[in-house]
Amino acid sequence: MAEPPLLELRRLRKQFGGLVVTNDVSLSVPAGEIHAIIGPNGAGKTSLIHQVSGTLAPDAGQILFAGRDITRLPLHRRVRAGLARSFQITCIVPGFTALENVALAVQAREGSSFRFFRPVALEAPLNDAARAALEEVGMGARAAVPAGSLSHGEKRQLELAIALATRPRLLLLDEPLAGAGPEETERLIAILRRLRRDYTIVLVEHDMRAVFALADRISVLVYGRVIATGSPDAIRGNAEVRAAYLGEDEALPEGVAA
Repeated sequence: MAEPPLLELRRLRKQFGGLVVTNDVSLSVPAGEIHAIIGPNGAGKTSLIHQVSGTLAPDAGQILFAGRDITRLPLHRRVRAGLARSFQITCIVPGFTALENVALAVQAREGSSFRFFRPVALEAPLNDAARAALEEVGMGARAAVPAGSLSHGEKRQLELAIALATRPRLLLLDEPLAGAGPEETERLIAILRRLRRDYTIVLVEHDMRAVFALADRISVLVYGRVIATGSPDAIRGNAEVRAAYLGEDEALPEGVAA
């Protein structure tokens, strides 16, 4: 019997008054895939991620994770099941060090009575797990730096470490490259390439060069409706995508160098 997709959305629908933000969205994400969701501003991408993560309840439809219906599970139970997400706007505690920020996520996962004012050695298991997550995103050397002093790109890396500290099976990344400069973007793309070896990733991103460099498959959302899903090559050649999203004369990118 075939293994179910790690994430499956079935006719997911959400509206606010007369505004339909997700219009019968169905898609599946097998384990090990980077699945990008793209579309113009206001297409419903972040609202869709909110529904998958549990911060917004759908009006209709189902969300299945590893074959289990999680449509009505609260956010914290989805995290424990293996879902983790990052946000468009960085969500860190500026006065805490990078290590302390990640240790908070470890604490939430383990239910530990972590206290920042106790000697670090007394919380060695938490800090060891936090350091491992920082190393995974190339931030090990910045563990003792206050989060508020990090560069924008480093804050994005820290957010990834915080997500990884929850031991996810699936990462929901909402515009992880937003606001990053060219060098930071290349560094973050390289990190996401490494993470794909161990994690399934759903990626919402406006940087098309990054999307076409990273994604195994792409779904295009326009006015809350999926108008196309396919490989980067299939999406690049899709006339409806060009007409509805980019304009007939704009070419989709070939990707970025490894």
